[in-house]
Amino acid sequence: MDSHTGLPVVGMVGGGQLARMTHQAAIPLGQSLRVLAQSPDDGAALVATDVVIGEHTSYDDLLAFAAGCDVLTFDHEQVPNELIRALAAEGYAVRPGADALVHAQDKAVMREALDRAGIPGPAWSEVSTVDDVASFGDEQGWPVVLKVARGGYDGRGVWFLPDAAAAADILQPDHAYIVEQRVPILRELAALVARSPFGQVSVWPIVETVQHDGICVEVIAPAPDLSEELAGQGAMLAVRLADALGVVGVMAVELFETADGLLVNELAMRPHNSGHWTIEGARTSQFEQHLRAVLDYPLGTTTMTAPWVVMANVLGGPDGGMGIDERVHHSMAQWPDVKLHLYGKSPRPGRKLGHVTTLGSDLTEVRARASAAAAYLREGGDP
Repeated sequence: MDSHTGLPVVGMVGGGQLARMTHQAAIPLGQSLRVLAQSPDDGAALVATDVVIGEHTSYDDLLAFAAGCDVLTFDHEQVPNELIRALAAEGYAVRPGADALVHAQDKAVMREALDRAGIPGPAWSEVSTVDDVASFGDEQGWPVVLKVARGGYDGRGVWFLPDAAAAADILQPDHAYIVEQRVPILRELAALVARSPFGQVSVWPIVETVQHDGICVEVIAPAPDLSEELAGQGAMLAVRLADALGVVGVMAVELFETADGLLVNELAMRPHNSGHWTIEGARTSQFEQHLRAVLDYPLGTTTMTAPWVVMANVLGGPDGGMGIDERVHHSMAQWPDVKLHLYGKSPRPGRKLGHVTTLGSDLTEVRARASAAAAYLREGGDP
């Protein structure tokens, strides 16, 4: 408990942009957010006042960080599951807990749980050898998708294989892998859900996510031309999963829309890139909702604040984003209604430096403004 405010202290393991934006959401709630960062230069460490420098893989660092926190949560899924269990055994409230978080840490565990719950997904199998991949591909058809079971993100640890031979240079004996059927998809969607220990759940509208080279570059809320039936199915899938897995906090359910319906692609048990639009675009942002959920407060309404909301990620351009200050100045002048969020990162090519969000009633115009602002911040030129 914070001795000054009398309010609970939330400890967030990880000091990246998700912790940075969670800190911003905590301020109006009077909450004290404590951050475990690896470096004083991490995005959240640059803005939060209660920062501990340490490693998320060190139990001693985690234990020292947890002291004085009323609840622990995460801005990534890289904390070893056995350390999360050890913290809980010491009596610390960890949300989400190890039993839930393992489904976002291990893709094989996730797929097994989805199969048991009858949640639709692509055909899959655990593999460790080229022969395993060959057997799966011959049965399900080529190409296939090979994924590292633990530790992959943002397109890393994912390979599209035209044949079994392509797996030979990828498979490593000290890694676990799964292989999935490459299904023909119409587009990628995401469902964002929050759940509290009390069992209250809330969902935001289903969004469309646009990917380039495995990185999300744009999110459109709500997903255009999505039928009410599929929107309802997506929301119910997210709620079913949150309840079945015992999730506490925000969970993103990445979905494939196919000609035959929705398939679950992956899960993330934390605030997620597909939900950044909620800061301006929903009555309760994903970051505020995550805090409400892990503290077991009543959840906020997720009603949208405009008919259309578009978020575009700002990536470092060919020059890495040099001259970003001048670009910020000109982008604000050219698009005064566009909301800009920068993450305090040093620029380099392809790195997520921030995002922009636009709102309005004309989707074409809203998308154009977001795209133009993000492109200018990335590449400069004439705004």
